[in-house]
Amino acid sequence: MKVAVFSTKSYDKDYLDQANADGQHELFYFEASLTNKTVKLTEGFHAVCIFVNDTLTREVIDSLAANGVKIIVLRCAGFNNVDIERATFWKIKVLRVPAYSPHAVAEHAVALIMTLNRKTHKAYSRVREGNFSIERLTGFEMDGKTVGIVGTGRIGSIFAGIMQGFGCHVLAHDAHFNKSLVDTGVKYVTLEDLFSKSDIISLHCPLTPDTHHMINKQSISLMKKGVMLINTSRGKLIDTNAVIDALKDGQIGYMGLDVYEQEENLFFKDLSEIVIRDDKISRLMTFPNVLITAHQAYFTDNALIQISQTTIRNLNDFLENTIHLENEVTVDMIKA
Repeated sequence: MKVAVFSTKSYDKDYLDQANADGQHELFYFEASLTNKTVKLTEGFHAVCIFVNDTLTREVIDSLAANGVKIIVLRCAGFNNVDIERATFWKIKVLRVPAYSPHAVAEHAVALIMTLNRKTHKAYSRVREGNFSIERLTGFEMDGKTVGIVGTGRIGSIFAGIMQGFGCHVLAHDAHFNKSLVDTGVKYVTLEDLFSKSDIISLHCPLTPDTHHMINKQSISLMKKGVMLINTSRGKLIDTNAVIDALKDGQIGYMGLDVYEQEENLFFKDLSEIVIRDDKISRLMTFPNVLITAHQAYFTDNALIQISQTTIRNLNDFLENTIHLENEVTVDMIKA
């Protein structure tokens, strides 16, 4: 199958080529993201392979259908960047990678917490400059702290176990209870209770109309003064203007982000030699208690292997005309 692979970096090519070692598919790599401006590149391809910052709107889907594309494979679990209903209308199959090393994302959330808490990034910079002072590097002990987890799927559940290992009390909120977590002492509560009782709040839920900007002025007002907020899930869960105001007045004491609501214009690009025009992220980067990483929580060798192998397997399943495509994204999943 002839496949156009968008938003390609060197590591994408390396791992996909390894997974496609038998050469069953012709993979053509494009550094550009797939958008309405670049969809013309898909002419003559049977399939497109995309990542989180590719934007497949109704118009893009229509163009893909006109170009003869039959399948869209995502190198990620989330599919909020694809108009699934329009793809279904054109009978274009959409397949994703539903899980890839959930430990990687959970562990990165912990890394953000510990770095913000113990200020190791600042200590590293000081020592590199010959400054061995520990003034203003005071942290807190995790033992006994209350951690609120929004979303207890595979990543959230793993994160809960790690937090319990630190001696934390864990509160959780999810539409579906995970009995195995309850058996370990995790307590499910309302979202309002979670916000008001947690010292640390970590987001591990998908982006849906209901969760869009779930962290907003009102929800922040319910939180403890000086709360730590962590997001390794989706950028649009957070209203950036609201958290900037909360950081300014101290309502949010620490914030760790691996995602950002306008990240498609920034992340996975080297912008070190140009002026960043996004005033919101520029403002966030001025706060000493904010730590931002550029969507790297998933970025481990195990995860890249699993993503690539599942992506190629999804293409193989489609070629074999499998009646039940294991990783297909359907309209029913959106409604659910």
